Amino acid sequence: MVIRSPFPDIEIPDASLTEFVLARARDWGEKPAFIDGPSGRTIVYRQLVESVSAVAAGLAERGFGKGDVFAHYAPNLPEYAIAFHGVATVGGVNTTANPLLTADEHAGQLRDSGSRLLVTVPELLGNATTAAARAGVEEIFVYGETEGATPFEALLQPGAEPPEVAIDPANDLVVLPYSSGTTGLPKGVMLTHRNLGANICQCISPERWEGRDDRVVAALPFFHIYGLVWIMTIPVYFGNTVVTIPRFDLGDFLRVLQDHRITRAALVPPIILALAKHPLVDEFDLSSLEFIGSGAAPLSAELEVACARRLGCRIQQGYGLTETSPTTHRITDDLAGQMPGEVGPLVANTKCRIVDVATGEDVPVGKTGELLIRGPQVMKGYLNNPDATARTIDADGWLHTGDIALVDDNGSLRIVDRIKELIKYKGYQIAPAELEALLLTHPAITDAAVIPVPDEEAGEVPKAFVVTGGSLSPGDVTRFVADHVAPYKKLRAVEIIDETPKAPSGKILRRVLIDRERTATTAG
Repeated sequence: MVIRSPFPDIEIPDASLTEFVLARARDWGEKPAFIDGPSGRTIVYRQLVESVSAVAAGLAERGFGKGDVFAHYAPNLPEYAIAFHGVATVGGVNTTANPLLTADEHAGQLRDSGSRLLVTVPELLGNATTAAARAGVEEIFVYGETEGATPFEALLQPGAEPPEVAIDPANDLVVLPYSSGTTGLPKGVMLTHRNLGANICQCISPERWEGRDDRVVAALPFFHIYGLVWIMTIPVYFGNTVVTIPRFDLGDFLRVLQDHRITRAALVPPIILALAKHPLVDEFDLSSLEFIGSGAAPLSAELEVACARRLGCRIQQGYGLTETSPTTHRITDDLAGQMPGEVGPLVANTKCRIVDVATGEDVPVGKTGELLIRGPQVMKGYLNNPDATARTIDADGWLHTGDIALVDDNGSLRIVDRIKELIKYKGYQIAPAELEALLLTHPAITDAAVIPVPDEEAGEVPKAFVVTGGSLSPGDVTRFVADHVAPYKKLRAVEIIDETPKAPSGKILRRVLIDRERTATTAG
């Protein structure tokens, strides 16, 4: 059965993303658009518009134009939005990278995306330079100044007009984030101007948001599609103020909430857990906070209620994927706090199906199955990977999410489990296959399997089961992986075993190990 959104279809703008998002920005003049939380450095809306145009002109002067790729390897800063929209204005493609990536990991993304230019911060210049050299990046820019890179300021051409570029919103890419999808190694997710423009329109309801003077905290990273759309983009469309935090620290985060009188926060479950339980919260005045949005990982009804009661705010969950720009379901402001544990109904212009995992047949309302999505926010596909695209989006245009869900009689969705093999650590995605491939490069490891293990603070952590012909200890394995991956991908547990369970096809049976781990935990 095809399930449709309860909301009427809306018109999707036939415009470039920046043209749409900044259409009213000049009207807000001297109102702060972005504030750097630690320093208080402020960019007002007039400066935002002028700077985006100046950067676009500077990029064009360097021969950077339509279809060229610009890589962002930086934490949240007000200038991130300027660089992003400057690239979009000249028809370029933004590829966003996690600042925690190692040089090897980042080089892989730069090569795959074909990045020509890159921007970073002085603290990351070493890794950025190594990665850029391996991938053939032409020039590195840096926010601020440091030896070995071009200051980002050099891109700004005040008063210069960028060239007019004919952008086809339905087909031209604006952002290329990397996601492991439902399984496997990271892949470039091709998102068009129309994908993001559509999702912004689907997620906003003028009768609730128009005229509000929200102050939004940017605690989630802009490199992630959740932070990019819900924090860096949607508030700007409404003329709100965004306060950026370059690195999450609970005390700094709470201070920003208090001092800037934040009204709305888009967060992930581990931060909501801290807000619900950490004693430090009591030292700050968070009375201005009205709404908390939760996404990127499931949030239990119990934790949602506990946090809302402690802070006196309303929590609204949502659901989506990088491949859906990201939102497909969300609880609107008027229903916030009334549906704990649920992610709400479909957004406008979106359909879904719940199908039996084994047969692919639709299941009745109230029964669990794999969630399939169709709508204008669904990606164009995976870059340079038609096979992965075909496995994810079927011939009828349905995107297979890999998540197990059920829909109730009111059309509200609840995520039950997932068949995808990704590990969600504090909202970050970790592909078991990536860690397994790394483990097998160790000369003393003959086989390996990685599974998610539940963790109250992080959601899930990776545990490795390793077969070794040598005398490796679990600590040796942990240190080996830690030397080669971003901190969030580090193994949190290692168990030495005699052999990994596999199907006749050779595929690792991770579910066997997961069940074994659950049994051992229960028995313990």
